[in-house]
Amino acid sequence: MSTSLAICGGPRTVPEGLIAPWPPTTPLDEEMVLRSLRGHKHAWGDNCEALQEEFARWNGNRYCLAVTSGTAALQMCIAACDLSAGDEVIVPAYSWTSSATAVLHQKCIPVFVDIEPRWANIDPDRIEAAITPRTRAIMVVHLHGVPADMDPILDIARRHDLMVIEDACQAHGSCYRNRRAGTIGHCAAFSLNQNKMLSAGEGGLFVTDDPQLLERARAMMLFGDFRKPLDDPDYHSYGMGWMIRYNDLCAAYARAQLRRIDDYIDRARRLFAVMRRELAEVRGLILPSEPAYATENGYNFVCHVDAAAMGYGGPPNFLREAVVSALSAEGVPAMVWQRRILPEMAAIAARNAYGRGSPWREHGSTVAYDPAGFPAALHHSGTYFIIGGLRYPNDEKLARLLAHGVRKVFENIGTIDIDDLARRADVSMYERGWKFRT
Repeated sequence: MSTSLAICGGPRTVPEGLIAPWPPTTPLDEEMVLRSLRGHKHAWGDNCEALQEEFARWNGNRYCLAVTSGTAALQMCIAACDLSAGDEVIVPAYSWTSSATAVLHQKCIPVFVDIEPRWANIDPDRIEAAITPRTRAIMVVHLHGVPADMDPILDIARRHDLMVIEDACQAHGSCYRNRRAGTIGHCAAFSLNQNKMLSAGEGGLFVTDDPQLLERARAMMLFGDFRKPLDDPDYHSYGMGWMIRYNDLCAAYARAQLRRIDDYIDRARRLFAVMRRELAEVRGLILPSEPAYATENGYNFVCHVDAAAMGYGGPPNFLREAVVSALSAEGVPAMVWQRRILPEMAAIAARNAYGRGSPWREHGSTVAYDPAGFPAALHHSGTYFIIGGLRYPNDEKLARLLAHGVRKVFENIGTIDIDDLARRADVSMYERGWKFRT
């Protein structure tokens, strides 16, 4: 095969149309969705009730509520834990924005903790320093389908009387010491977004084993406007018209996909193993690994560029952008999921989510959000990329072809103008490159 990179005019490694899209659909999906469509309950229906029961049984939870999105399920977690306006919730500094906005939606205040560099999950060693008298909960994100190290986090939570919320939106079927993600904390949220291991286009699942948490979460699912008010002055999240319950059509689709999720996870893990074997000796490429304490679900194959090993002295994020552009030209589905860390979110950086400085101003919060305080998260956001196409019905033959495309790019990276590609890929990333200079 040619060594001339496709981005420089050479032939692409992976032909167009070869990679099958996710999720695969079968006659069972069509049958169950059509049966729902031809029924008379297109809002909340029998499929919604069945999905809740079936997912709870599959994951090992007592209770499950089906809602409109993973973000909605996360917001339910905050309400279920009886958190009030001004309460602080510890959140990893790197995650999808919903991990932070779910906190803000309940008028609570996110307090960020840096990540550990290997798996980009919250660093347990840094949590206690972030706890204040206002801290009420820790949100643990099982990022990219790799569970966080839960034992030390649970120990901290017990000693400080804190609730533990699992953001398991990417972690269906992942296990921590043989316990499923979503069964370890007080409550958890899963997503049914199209790219998740359990996909129904969109949707979310709230899970818990605690009947009190279930009842508080359920108040958000419908309206809750006409419940009898409580006498004490604390914030109670009565509902106020949230109306985030699921719909029967998507629930039917989710039920059909749930029947195959174990096979999907097993196949994805096998393709991950192929990629690790094929790319083990590539200079400048840091491959994902599986923690000794966990079993990943094959959600995202997260790699990092090692600028020093590649002899590149500029900002590592410039190198990453160039690598992603070159891989994409080869037909390798490479992407960056989140380029900025959560303290850089506009509403948080401005400390102004609801206008007039709310919710920080009215509670006198002085929580610091300087991005420089989260170096591991900054480094991760500037050096990682994801290789896609590693799910059924794609097979090991395709995985080996994708690996060939990756080797081709890394072995010939010196033939491209890295800085120019970075500029063309994303000007804003070029302008903030100084953050990653060493």
